Amino acid sequence: MTDSVLNVLLGLLTSAIGAGIGWLAQSLRRRRSLERTRAFFGMPGGTECLLVVNRHVVAGHSKSVSRNDVFALMELAALVRECGAQADIVPHDQVRQGLGGKAEFCIGGPTSNERTAAHLDWRLPGVAFVGDPAQDSPGTLSIGSLDYRFERNENGSGGRTYVLLARLDAAPHGRPTFLIAGQTATANHAGVRYLMSHHRALARRHGRDGTFALVLRVVNPTAYGPDVVEEVADVTREALTPRAPATAPTTAPTTVATTAPTTAATTAPDQPAAGRNA
Repeated sequence: MTDSVLNVLLGLLTSAIGAGIGWLAQSLRRRRSLERTRAFFGMPGGTECLLVVNRHVVAGHSKSVSRNDVFALMELAALVRECGAQADIVPHDQVRQGLGGKAEFCIGGPTSNERTAAHLDWRLPGVAFVGDPAQDSPGTLSIGSLDYRFERNENGSGGRTYVLLARLDAAPHGRPTFLIAGQTATANHAGVRYLMSHHRALARRHGRDGTFALVLRVVNPTAYGPDVVEEVADVTREALTPRAPATAPTTAPTTVATTAPTTAATTAPDQPAAGRNA
């Protein structure tokens, strides 16, 4: 009986030790994963970050925000909370500070977000959003010599829209800035979701402190919303390279035919021989 009780106690003790070791290993794994996430997003526990809100371009009020942009902000707020940081939500036209002091998430293209326009002009000079007012569309995302045109939902295709996802490194020991600049609010939401679900792979590819710029395509947003996203290209080099200045269209010079004056013997008056020899 004593041996049986001893065996039971040893079994319970072994199980308890194994469970404790497993719990400790999982805790360490979760902590390491959390620390890597904090390092990539620049949000150690107890710090602050900026969530820069864009405006709804179509709405008449300057403080209106698209519903999909609100959804994107909510998901970013959940990420900030997971990292143990605090979110400071600020309208795009009220931010008056440089980069690196706080981690920053900037939502929306330059048309709807003045902060995005400033970041693109300074840090990503190769990027431009070219509007098309004649067709009332978000226009084209142009990066270097590459153009990504917004496609409407026509003939049941569902359309396609693109979003620029970029991470801008700051000075040493500074915090990064993330740009999620889509052609539509749905594209902004899709860019945020892609960033949150692929940040580990992005950290492995570009490093925890690296600058990168990616173009993502949102497939058939009419049917799938922001859920189906494809990475189209890594455009880091093109985005960092300043665009060639726009040149006015050259017009071929007009050639005016000129005829050298000819002196006909019949039109010249007769001159004396001495005059001709002078």
